[in-house]
Amino acid sequence: MKLVRYGATGAEKPGIMDADGVLRDLTDIVRDIDGSTLSPAGLAKIAGVDAKTLPKVFGTPRIGPCIARPLNFVCIGLNYADHAAETGATPPTEPIIFLKSLGAFQGPNDDVVIPKGSTKPDWEVELGIVIGTKAKYVSEADALNHVAGYCVVNDVSERNFQTERGGTWDKGKGCDTFGPTGPWMVTKDEVPDPQNLAMWLDVDGVRMQTGNTKTMIFNVVQIVSYVSHFITLHPGDIIATGTPPGVGMGKKPAPIWLKAGNVMTLGIDGLGEQRQNVLAD
Repeated sequence: MKLVRYGATGAEKPGIMDADGVLRDLTDIVRDIDGSTLSPAGLAKIAGVDAKTLPKVFGTPRIGPCIARPLNFVCIGLNYADHAAETGATPPTEPIIFLKSLGAFQGPNDDVVIPKGSTKPDWEVELGIVIGTKAKYVSEADALNHVAGYCVVNDVSERNFQTERGGTWDKGKGCDTFGPTGPWMVTKDEVPDPQNLAMWLDVDGVRMQTGNTKTMIFNVVQIVSYVSHFITLHPGDIIATGTPPGVGMGKKPAPIWLKAGNVMTLGIDGLGEQRQNVLAD
């Protein structure tokens, strides 16, 4: 299933894409695409309904983040071998974990705003894992039982804030608008192998990132298990799993940074596409 949230910011309604790609309204079935809905029982309730019998959503409403505001927006750093190589970093021996501010969490096509003082804004297409059941100290063998599905995340970053301003990465990761998520969450039954998904990102129509989740250093199972030993994961939480090569900071002979007026488009096979206009604060 492809679960969607649509409507004005803060007033999104739950929806589902039917087999023909038509957006249908789910408000008579569930309250929202939240932790309760993402549980096995909640997803089974939706799966038991013929999507084509639900009301069509007409027009072109705004698409919101595909899940309701999570409790935790977790990110994994330097998790692609080819991305680590392009940045000259030593591949980590354990997953690098940081948290993205929930102020960054937004819809997949909402504007990305470069904050005041920014000098090195960058892009990162990432596979997002959506948690369906509480995960605490889970084993790798049990990890997928806690996953509801997957989505696209753009882990927008400010490299100067992230690496040159002291402290942790969070400074460059949690700026407002820096976490476009969606357009939909695809349930895990439709993603039989999350470690073989092609992914890409363009800026102004020029291909910047081309990659595949098969080059992850730590895979989905390892990530969910590992994170759960440090942070209790709750239904509706999201984990952004790292980015493939092609980020602006890794470009040769010189880095390329986002600027106002740019348009980012990005996607992952089977998980949909995003589009963001870049503005200046």
